[in-house]
This record gives sequence, structure tokens and C-alpha cells, in this order.
Amino acid sequence: MAYPEPASVERELMQVNNAQRKPRILLAASGSVASIKFGNLYRSFSEWADVKAVATRAALHFIDRESLPKDAVLYTDEDEWTGWNKIGDSVLHIELRRWADIMVIAPLSANTLGKIAGGLCDNLLTCVVRAWDYNKPFFVAPAMNTYMWTNPFTERHLIAIDELGITLIPPVTKRLACGDYGNGAMAEPSLIFSTVRLFYESRMQQSARNGDS
Repeated sequence: MAYPEPASVERELMQVNNAQRKPRILLAASGSVASIKFGNLYRSFSEWADVKAVATRAALHFIDRESLPKDAVLYTDEDEWTGWNKIGDSVLHIELRRWADIMVIAPLSANTLGKIAGGLCDNLLTCVVRAWDYNKPFFVAPAMNTYMWTNPFTERHLIAIDELGITLIPPVTKRLACGDYGNGAMAEPSLIFSTVRLFYESRMQQSARNGDS
């Protein structure tokens, strides 16, 4: 009698597991004024998925915590450092990477884009990114001034994150918060949500078809 390979069994169990539970979304915000829309984005995802959130210190300047659901889980840099005391304690950025099926950074600021492209990890968010398993989907929705978006460094940084396998949800052209008109505004939360959901559900359908074949 032929027995299935352990790796094959593990894949099948993961497929069954994923089919039986909600997707797990790690939603993050970095320091852009577009973070004022983070509550809207969190609520959209939480109606469909289990959500945990990460915010940089700069993002917290713009996020209205009252706009988040009362049971929202939001981690900050302080949680990374206060949650660990000794060897054997869990490491938050590793635990978040293990927990999540998909990561979404919206908004992605020019500063955090540069950090990711350069491999820097000096806060909770960038530590999660540096530790991320790039076999799992990762989306970013940049938000920045038009001249920051068209800066030559931005093109280099976008090439670098594309090579990692990160999917770009491009910014849009509109009147920006600074008063300038041009490209650089974060895509609308509804578009970010629908893009991620469509990707996930398409992948699950493909996995189911492959499992039947």
C-alpha cells in the first residue's frame, strides 16, 4: 500500500484548515495622512476576515482610535518591547508573521517604503516585514506627495519590493492633503479590500480545483 508523503498530508490539512476558517489579515499603517482612513479599512476587512493591526508611531498621529471597532487588535512598537522579558517569551513580530495569511500595508509611506527596500527593521512593522514568509501574499498601497512618488528613489524602491514578491496597489491622482494635485493618494479602502479579497478567494478556488484533480 502506498502512503502519502508527509509534506502532501500537511498541505492537504492546511487546505482543509483554511477552508474552515476566516482568512487572517495583518493590516498595517505607516506615517501618512492617509492613515485617517485606517478605521474604514479595518472595518471593511473585519467583516470578512480575522484582523490584527500594526501601526507605526507616526501613523498613530493620524489614526482615530474611535474609528476602529471596539474589539480591534492594534499593536504598536511599545507592544514589541514590553511583551518580551526573557528567553522563551514569544517575539511579537514573529508571532504576527506566523498568524497571518496575508499582510497589507495601507498606507505605505515613502519612508517605510525606503526602509523595506533597504532591509531596515527598526520598528514593529518593519521587523514583521523583514521576518515575513514571502510564500504568503503581501500587498502595499502607497501614499505620498506627487514629487515623492515621482522621485527616482521611489522607482528603485518599488523594483526592490517587487523582487521580494510584494504586490503594489498603485496610488491615484487627486487633490492631496498638502494641497498639491497629482498622483500619490492612497487607493480607496474599498479598492484595497476588494483587491485582497478577490486574490485570496481566487487562490482558494484554485487550491480546491488542484485538490480535486
